[in-house]
Order: sequence, then C-alpha cells, then structure tokens
Amino acid sequence: MYHRLFVGIRPPAAIRDALIDLMEGVDAVRWQDDDQLHVTLRYIGEVDAHLADELSERLRAAALPRFRMALSGTGIFARSGRTHTLWAGVEPNVALQRLRRRIEQICVAAGVEPDHRKYHPHVTLARTNRASGSLEPFLARTAGLRLGPWEVDAYLLYESFLRPEGSVYEPVMRYALEPE
Repeated sequence: MYHRLFVGIRPPAAIRDALIDLMEGVDAVRWQDDDQLHVTLRYIGEVDAHLADELSERLRAAALPRFRMALSGTGIFARSGRTHTLWAGVEPNVALQRLRRRIEQICVAAGVEPDHRKYHPHVTLARTNRASGSLEPFLARTAGLRLGPWEVDAYLLYESFLRPEGSVYEPVMRYALEPE
C-alpha cells in the first residue's frame, strides 16, 4: 500500500478564517476548504508503508525552536503560461527556512529523493483552470494582505487522498516545536 505524504504547518483558526473570507470574486476556481489550508514544508509524494512509518518516526528529530510567521500578499503560480494556483505568500523567515532544510535532510536520509525545486512558502487559496475568470481584481484587492504573525508551535505529517472534488488532507502525526 502506498501513501501520498507531505509535511506542513497549519495556520491557526483566526488566520484560516481570514483567508476563507478572502475567497470570492473569481469565477470557476476551486477554492480550498479550511481543512486544506497549510504551508507545505516538504512534498514527499507516494511512498510505501515501510517508508511512511520510518518517516513518521524520523521527523520527530527536527525538534527546533518555535518561531513566528506571517502571511503577506497574494500571487499565482503558472506553468507554460497557464495559471494553476492562486496563493497567499509567507513573509521571508529564517526560522521557517531552517525547519524546511532540517525536514529535507531527514527525508533524504530516509531514502526520499532530494527536492531541488526553489522553495516558495505559501498557502494555496485556489486551483484554477482554463474556465477561471480574471484573477487581476482579486490580486489587486489582496495585494496588501498581511495576516499574523502567529507562533508556529508544531508541524504535521499529512497524507493526501485524491478525490474527484479535490484533495483531502488527513493529519497523520503532529510534531511539537521546542518552547523558546
């Protein structure tokens, strides 16, 4: 049996509520649900049950201090000239980058292929498609977005299930960060 995994940070309820309040004004996009809102630290992908269990245990070793994080601005990801994701950005954060690097080291040590892509921390707000309306009014309205900061006290290992209506994310394990 295979498990589709990623490691992420779940924003607190007040931040998620504020993000959900923004989600309007663009036709034919698939807005994210509250349960889907997170900042990905490392997409792991499909792994067998043995590696999933090993990762679940090894990820405990990323015990770093708690830190503060804030969201700032919105933007899009595009591939081949076509927009596919609308997101809220994360303010530059040294502690977040440190946690990301530590999790990457743990994943590679467990046998997961290294991730060479540039890391752009964000919270996905919507998935777009060819039928989606113009994103410009939304981007203009939310350009000055600033939410937080909040204290990040944990990160989570998630399992992702692909469904016709979109991905469902189930927390598998929660890892507390060290009090300062």
